[in-house]
Amino acid sequence: MNYRRWVFVAIILFGIGIVFGIILTLVTPTGIAGLLSEDLAALEEQLSRILALPNLLICIFIFIKNVSTLVLSFILSPIFCLVPILSLIINGGVLSFVSVVVAEEESLGFVLVGLLPHGIFELPALIIGQAAALSFGTMAIVALFKKERRNLLSSSLRQNLKYLSIALALLLPAAIIETYITPLLLDLI
Repeated sequence: MNYRRWVFVAIILFGIGIVFGIILTLVTPTGIAGLLSEDLAALEEQLSRILALPNLLICIFIFIKNVSTLVLSFILSPIFCLVPILSLIINGGVLSFVSVVVAEEESLGFVLVGLLPHGIFELPALIIGQAAALSFGTMAIVALFKKERRNLLSSSLRQNLKYLSIALALLLPAAIIETYITPLLLDLI
C-alpha cells in the first residue's frame, strides 16, 4: 500500500476519534465531566506549574513531548499498529471532547483561536507521522509472516523515516506558535 493511502487511513482514524469524542460529549456531557473532574483538577494544577515556567522552557517541553509521542508510536508500530491507531483515535477524541466543553464554556471562536494557529502545523504532523508509523508497522508485520517481503523492510523503514522526519520538523513551528502566539490571540478574545 502506498503512503498516500496510509495518510488517508490516518485521517479516517483521527476522524473516528473526533466523531466518538463529540458523540460521547453530547450523550453524557455531565457524566464525563463528573468522572474526570478530579483528573481535570490535577491536570489544571500541573498545567499552572508548567505555565509558570519561562516561555522557552514551555516551548521546549511541548516540542519534546510531541516528538517523543510520534517517535514512540513509530517504534512500537510493529506491535499490530496498536499505538498509532490508538494515538489517532484518542487524539481525535480528546480534541473534540475538549473543543465541545470549551466551546460551551467560552465560545467557538475561542476554540478556533486556541487550536488553529498551531494546529495548522501540529495536525498534519500527527497525520503524517502516524501514517508513517502505520505504513512501517504494517510492513514489519507482513515481513514477519512472509519471507519474500522481508527484503522490502529496510526500504520501507528508510521511506517512512523520511515522512517521520517531515512530521517532526512540523512540530517545531507548532510548538513555537502554541507557546508564543496562541496565548496572545486568546488574550484578545
